[in-house]
Amino acid sequence: MGRRGGAPWALEVAVLLLTSACFAGVCGDEFSVLRSPQSVVFRDGSWPIPGERIPDVAALSMGFSVEDDLSWPGLAVGDLFHRPRATVLVTVKGVDKLALPVKGISYPIENAVPFSLDSVANAIHTLFSEETPVVLQLAPSEERVYMVGKANSVFEDLSVTLRQLRNRLFQDNSILSSLPLNSLSRNNEVDLLFLSELQVLHDIASLLSRHKHLAKDHSPDLYSLELAGLEEVGKRYGEDSQQFKDASQILVDSLQKFADEMFNLYSGNAVVEVVAVKAFNSPLMRKTRSILQSSESKKENPYNLAYPYNYNYSVIFNIILWMMIGLALAVIVISYNLWNMDPGYDSIIYRMTNQKIRMD
Repeated sequence: MGRRGGAPWALEVAVLLLTSACFAGVCGDEFSVLRSPQSVVFRDGSWPIPGERIPDVAALSMGFSVEDDLSWPGLAVGDLFHRPRATVLVTVKGVDKLALPVKGISYPIENAVPFSLDSVANAIHTLFSEETPVVLQLAPSEERVYMVGKANSVFEDLSVTLRQLRNRLFQDNSILSSLPLNSLSRNNEVDLLFLSELQVLHDIASLLSRHKHLAKDHSPDLYSLELAGLEEVGKRYGEDSQQFKDASQILVDSLQKFADEMFNLYSGNAVVEVVAVKAFNSPLMRKTRSILQSSESKKENPYNLAYPYNYNYSVIFNIILWMMIGLALAVIVISYNLWNMDPGYDSIIYRMTNQKIRMD
């Protein structure tokens, strides 16, 4: 009897462990909201967010529309007439969870695939091209930078190459003079790469504080940063090392300080988010088109079917429809009044003519 009763119990434990391991492998990464205004409502819960929909969350929180509806319950509707003036998204690679403060809200990430905020940046550039938006996308470890609008003038002195980052660390006003390094070393290239990314966070807030008027205009701003220094520290020393633990704590403190500074610069009207991902599931593949692809696409549609409509079709259709109806009604009303007009009483031309004839 004991063996028969123990077999189902052992099977349940094995299934539970297997399920937990699978869930940790799929939903082990984390999406956190450090600061957000009252107009953007993030609900407290453990709903997993698909990794490919993170750009849609950023777009919806800024008041932009997306092509596919987002059925994630973590983001509520909020105030439609007061949208945030800035969105800051920091991606930390090499760790699936950070010991962030309790006041933030965190959600597990399901299927952490590489993503980019190019669609949000293009929407800002298209809708606010005549104003002063600040769009900054930066990956210091890869020397990848993208600036739009006033970001070119605001962050003109920002270090973006590895050589510039190293030289910036050894200047007088760098973070090395005030940051407790603990087990990290100034003579190790991996440690310097990690510290240089923290220096970038400090410099972004410092340079933006010199142009506070840009944080008070009506055009939204976007900051997308990708930090890979902690991942290199884990590869160099191991995730159980004291160096990795110290680096994780220093990064958490720096992120919280950076979030508070950006939130205060925008007078409490900014969303600061952090994505902690251990490793992306697949490489980021950017879609490209060629002349051969256009010739092949013609063969895939032998029946000459119409192309599918996008989400702008209904808007354009209603604008054209009601404009044509309004013009048609205006023409009918004007034509009716002209047809039934009495020239002797309704027309000022005939009225002035009659008076002149009488005077003569």
